[in-house]
Amino acid sequence: MKNTKKALMNALGASLLLCMSSTGFAEIVMNSSGNSNQANISWSSEEANLLLNGDVSANTAAYSEPSPKGSVNVTTTVRSGSSAVQAAPKTVQILDTSSYSNQPSVNARAALVMDAQTGEVLFGKNANTALPIASLTKLMTAVVTADARLNMSEQITLQQIDFAGAGGKNSSSTLRVGDKMNRAEVLLFALMKSENPAAAALARTYPGGRTAFFAAMNAKARSLGMSSTHYVESSGLDPRNVASARDLGILVTAASQYSLIRQFSTTPSYDFNLGYRVLKSNNTNALVRNGGWNINISKTGYINEAGRCVVMHTTLNNRPAVVVILGANNTQARNDDAVRLMNWASQLPKRV
Repeated sequence: MKNTKKALMNALGASLLLCMSSTGFAEIVMNSSGNSNQANISWSSEEANLLLNGDVSANTAAYSEPSPKGSVNVTTTVRSGSSAVQAAPKTVQILDTSSYSNQPSVNARAALVMDAQTGEVLFGKNANTALPIASLTKLMTAVVTADARLNMSEQITLQQIDFAGAGGKNSSSTLRVGDKMNRAEVLLFALMKSENPAAAALARTYPGGRTAFFAAMNAKARSLGMSSTHYVESSGLDPRNVASARDLGILVTAASQYSLIRQFSTTPSYDFNLGYRVLKSNNTNALVRNGGWNINISKTGYINEAGRCVVMHTTLNNRPAVVVILGANNTQARNDDAVRLMNWASQLPKRV
């Protein structure tokens, strides 16, 4: 390891667990106390490059995992109509979304805009409906990989099974059987370029193999309160990977606690030097590539059953926010919906 390398940062705090209501579409407000600066901890370009160049030892944590120490205390109240029901130890406040005037038109099948600091849902369309999520799956793949604290400099060789896909779907247009890279590059390929063999290789090389990895994905979803979510594989090619927009809002909030996921999912472009060839790769989200928005987490997705999807953690008018789009007809429609929602949310007051 290079002597000049900075000590890697550890983000303190715990993932916010958003409680879900069994009632219809509603807003959730979380009143929490804790370290408000934890989400602003970020890796430098130097630190990310060290991972990609294999300069991190097996004993070095290669990400920021939420720590049980300094965990967030949540107080909630469940409100329906004029009555309120106290619940312990967490409470959820349900507000009428009609309090927000001039809500934008969204063409996608489902959508969500949530205040990432308070948990308040600002906009929702079919937000509780479980739908196929395609490569949005890879965000959970990244979280499970990070939680395992594996050696990010370990070399991984892509195998034929990583290209098998699901139902005969095309698995990759770039990678080949036999390609070798370190685990950090595999994770970057999965998050930035949404390469399916990369996500498959992360599951295959997990302790206990693919079966254990898929079980860990579903266990993590349950621990976060993602009640409508189910995973059967790690790439998103299988339409049986499903979640609601609200569940994905929870996942994005949790993923934002991991510095490496923030860094890799929003990398605009990267040249992967495999030694025998260089793969010039761009982020699948044009809103990240164009740089017009302050996007902290990004993941796109597409299979026929899911349509065009995207999740983002961004900052709108100094308010951290989560944006979820599921089931848009095409990429332009997905981007138009996202921009329309972000422009609208940028004009909202911070408290209602």
